[in-house]
Amino acid sequence: MTKIRKVLLLPFLIAVLIATPILTGAGTASAAEAPGVKDLVILQNVPEIDLEAENGELQLTALHVYEDGHFKKSADQTWSSSNQTVAVVDAAGKVTVTGKPGKTWVEVTDGTYSDRIAIQTKPDPDARESKGKPPVKVTVVKETGDRYNLVDNAIGQMTMEEKVGQMLMPDFRNWKGKNVTEMLPEIERLVKDYHLGGVILFRENVVTTEQTTRLADAYQAASEKYGMFLTIDQEGGIVTRLQSGTDMPGNMALGATGSEDLAYDTGRVIGEELASLGINFNLAPVLDVNNNPDNPVIGVRSFGEDPELVASLGTAYVQGLQDTGTAATAKHFPGHGDTAVDSHLGLPEVPYDKERLMEVELYPFQQAMNHGIDAIMTAHVTFPKIDDTKVISKKDGTEIHLPATLSHKVLTGLMREEMGYDGLIFTDALNMQAIADHFGPVDAVIKAIQAGTDIVLMPVGLETVANGVYDAVRSGEISEERIEASVERILKLKLERGILKEENPQPVEEKIANALEVVGSDEHKAVERAVAERSVTLVKNEDVLPLAPNTDDQIIVVGNTYIDDLYNAVKAKHANTVLIKASAPLTEAQLAQVRDAKAVIAGTVTSTVSQRSATSPQMRMVNQLITETETPVIGVGIRNPYDIMAYPNTDAYLAQYSFRTASFKATASILFGEVAPTGTLPITIPGADGGVLYGFGHGLTY
Repeated sequence: MTKIRKVLLLPFLIAVLIATPILTGAGTASAAEAPGVKDLVILQNVPEIDLEAENGELQLTALHVYEDGHFKKSADQTWSSSNQTVAVVDAAGKVTVTGKPGKTWVEVTDGTYSDRIAIQTKPDPDARESKGKPPVKVTVVKETGDRYNLVDNAIGQMTMEEKVGQMLMPDFRNWKGKNVTEMLPEIERLVKDYHLGGVILFRENVVTTEQTTRLADAYQAASEKYGMFLTIDQEGGIVTRLQSGTDMPGNMALGATGSEDLAYDTGRVIGEELASLGINFNLAPVLDVNNNPDNPVIGVRSFGEDPELVASLGTAYVQGLQDTGTAATAKHFPGHGDTAVDSHLGLPEVPYDKERLMEVELYPFQQAMNHGIDAIMTAHVTFPKIDDTKVISKKDGTEIHLPATLSHKVLTGLMREEMGYDGLIFTDALNMQAIADHFGPVDAVIKAIQAGTDIVLMPVGLETVANGVYDAVRSGEISEERIEASVERILKLKLERGILKEENPQPVEEKIANALEVVGSDEHKAVERAVAERSVTLVKNEDVLPLAPNTDDQIIVVGNTYIDDLYNAVKAKHANTVLIKASAPLTEAQLAQVRDAKAVIAGTVTSTVSQRSATSPQMRMVNQLITETETPVIGVGIRNPYDIMAYPNTDAYLAQYSFRTASFKATASILFGEVAPTGTLPITIPGADGGVLYGFGHGLTY
């Protein structure tokens, strides 16, 4: 009798399963009615896409493929798992492995087209726990076939103009004299007419979290076929574009902490905030080795002077950034750190041979390549020992070396062939004078593409440049194969990073609500504070710190640039604090006020050699305080740690590396002993005689 009951139970279970389908999705699957749809594929079946399960979960994405080869994220599909004892899949394509060994097919359908991918789980003996069954090892088995060659199939049907458009990345900082903070019809028309693959945003474009999210959303809506790269220079520190959110202290501050964990968290925080806003590509971090104190353009944008330090913190930052899905860019290849000329204003030269460059300048870039950096930006710097090609300047007819940005030997020979890099190559901005002065707008772009660049950043005159490149391709000056090689890399990265047009985009109000929760969150601010407090470096202390004033003791803060921020941070710790705002030697009345104070804190800000000179007004003022008063003088290098070179006889000196709010607060906490200083110099501070005033790694504490 028992046997009979078991036999009768089987058809009953089958009937229940039929009545309760395992399909999950937005109701019953319907046919793909969108005009031009010819297929539905799972993105993770595309050969260029790597996929691993994390914590037993993996996210699948369904794409509709259109007759003309372009693809979009599908809006209407249904997911199912053939073996739910192995894995289940929800309506959004998120697969969760149950932990039991076996195999399942995860299928997606729109009612007309379908695709599937296999999930196989086996016991993982390497991860055996002390009790119970071992965890399972998850393997994703892709389907194969021409239908998954999305990039090749798309390129095969793109017009030449569409291909070139993917490589152009202009800025729309201003329009008719006004900052562009919302999509304008004229800009939308340019995006469509020139099939732009991306744009770069600047501080003028990104004012508030809500406004920035709307602008990013509008740019993606303006793109007709492919998602757009929305890029920004959100390095942290002195190069921070977002006007709302978390203000990280910057790379040299991270260098002073020496912490890979904080570097990773910095990249992660920046990436999470950008991603929530809809900005998918960060033109950061700087991997230049800043071994020249006179460098006017890199300075505190670098992690420091040691290639190993720059490489370790740089790769950690990149990992944090890319783990959020935000693309990262290492810049400025082959290295802008050992220059004394700003390439925004002139054409610098790095005179070293390849052996030296491999050991110093190129080392961090090689490590970033080895760790899967998405993109590398070139430097408008000449490297005559790598490429001694001479060209005639259009500025004055003189003979100059070809800058790295335009050099086939540097971009293709060195970067691609010798160093093995296969990611995206960006030019630095082509409107910078190092390029703009010496090359015509069209000629510069043609040379950059011929050299091997993939993304032409900020070309001078979009229409003129685009038509110039079209003509160069038609004439054979640039081969279409050269263009297609770049477009292949561009589309591949867009697929990898999920930068896709969507048939049913998330409503912008939902994006804004999410961004408001993410940007400037308490957790992000905690990372900002940690970096600031662990970076500020106590370089000198003649027993004057920490300060312990009585209530009626007066503290004076003196300086000019960013001095209000330093004053406010100090006053928050000691109410009886007075500000003297000055950038020139003080009056006798001001000196008398200083002589009556418990201590004077002098804040200095420099970015050039002339500002750091002992004869500059602010440095004369600090030295006046030292020589004409008995009051302890505490110098604070607000931006550059090198400022003490101009006033070495100060009683104490703190290197802050950043003019961001968190760094001022950290300095104040250290001044009054609430936080013990732990930062160490990531650079060497030279002495006036050419020796060493304070060495790399130096740092005091209490």
